[in-house]
Amino acid sequence: MSRRNGVSRGPGEEDDICPVCKSSRYLNPNMRFLVNPECYHKMCESCVDRIFSQGPAPCPVAGCGRTLRKQRFRKQTFGDIHIEREVDIRRRVAQVFNRRQEEFTSLLAYNNYLEEVETLTFNLLHRIDLPATESALASHAAQNAPSISHNASLQTQESASLSARQAFEKEQARLRREAARKEEDDERRELEEGKREILNRLATRPGDPDAIAREGQTVILKKSTARRSAAEKARQQQQQQASDPFGSADNGASGFTIKGLKPTVVAEPEKPYDPFGGVREKRDYYVLQDYYEHPWLDNARTDPQITAGGYDVHEYYARTMLEAFAGLGCFIEAEVAGRDVPADKSEATAAAAAASGGGGGHGVGPGGDVL
Repeated sequence: MSRRNGVSRGPGEEDDICPVCKSSRYLNPNMRFLVNPECYHKMCESCVDRIFSQGPAPCPVAGCGRTLRKQRFRKQTFGDIHIEREVDIRRRVAQVFNRRQEEFTSLLAYNNYLEEVETLTFNLLHRIDLPATESALASHAAQNAPSISHNASLQTQESASLSARQAFEKEQARLRREAARKEEDDERRELEEGKREILNRLATRPGDPDAIAREGQTVILKKSTARRSAAEKARQQQQQQASDPFGSADNGASGFTIKGLKPTVVAEPEKPYDPFGGVREKRDYYVLQDYYEHPWLDNARTDPQITAGGYDVHEYYARTMLEAFAGLGCFIEAEVAGRDVPADKSEATAAAAAASGGGGGHGVGPGGDVL
């Protein structure tokens, strides 16, 4: 409660007084208040016309001084001016940061984007680091102008489609109500006509009254069944003619659309494990045998503690022979000398080195065979 000129005023009555001309809605019930999104100071329509009709002018509220324009004044939508300001700020940020969930490949990236948008909105609402926040909004709008325009057009199309769908569903619901009401009226009329017909038969035809009543009930039932069948056929034909024009555009005939993350390319299945890391085994200098005589190898072939885990001595044969002869054919001197030589000369040098020293590498196997 506040007091002015000795008169008590409630908390809601302060909002009905123009802060510029001090006019009250109590004295002028038709007075309209307008706000400007530049500073959100409320003033009456007559003050707006009087102050801003000649062009931009500073806000007349004490301590503000922001330059306001008449065309930006509008009627306040919400009762709380803080909610009005927050809605405007969120609408402004949403016009720039309007990326959709299907543009992201992971839910984490989409949530990080939403967190960034909410951080900028929070800074604007509470006037935290306004220059940096405004700069971030402007830079994002300049860098993503095509994407922002495309998403805005998609949003407009979706809103128009939603409005058209709602109007279509509303019209279909009205037609169904009318059809149900008409069917109910027809059923009531048939029931009354059937009762009158039964009474006429009882009055004009001699015989058992119960038999005449049962016959009349049978006739009424047949007529009712035929009428319902005809009504069902008419309803089906009407549904086929007035099919949902939006069902084919969405997922399924119901028009239910599922939105989500951007579809990702399925990764190729992993290849089988290669113990040589892609380097193929070359047997230019040895021949791998199926059996080598050695006491340790005999033990490895028969010991259950070794073979239980899937150990195979043939893999041991291949690995040890490859390690033993892996250095043959590698001429380090030729490689070092060819570092500073052009490609055509280095190839000739390597070929000459291979011709001169390539025949000296032979091995002898455990059995005395040449490998």
